[in-house]
Amino acid sequence: MLLHTRSAEQTISLGSFIGSKLRPGDVLAMRGTLAAGKTTMTKGIARGLGIGESVTSPTFTLISEYYGRLPLYHMDVYRLDAVEDFENLGVEEMLYGDGVCVVEWSEKVSAALPSESIVIELSANDDGSRDIRVERWPYGDFPDEYTRD
Repeated sequence: MLLHTRSAEQTISLGSFIGSKLRPGDVLAMRGTLAAGKTTMTKGIARGLGIGESVTSPTFTLISEYYGRLPLYHMDVYRLDAVEDFENLGVEEMLYGDGVCVVEWSEKVSAALPSESIVIELSANDDGSRDIRVERWPYGDFPDEYTRD
């Protein structure tokens, strides 16, 4: 599924839609270059999960935890060198637990992620819009406002 957002606010809105549909145990494998909108999307996912806290990039802490309708484990593995480093963080309980995991830079640790992870790949365009490819989305259609023009 190829989606499109025209602004950061619309990317957050799409994330909120995604977050509202998520269920315990869902893992979102986020991909994209620096400034592609991964954390912006995660802010919306948190909103859709009923999380009122401000979501920031966990680049230096690696994992941030937030609590709403479901726990959200926001992971940024950019600074990790190997899949083993990721596994040594003790993420198995989070990946296979009752919360939702968002893993930024997931391509670095894809071997450790569940095979049914929902893949979200973001690309930034020169005009500030984002192209967003979603794979393995099990929860039906997306609203028309996000479908590619």
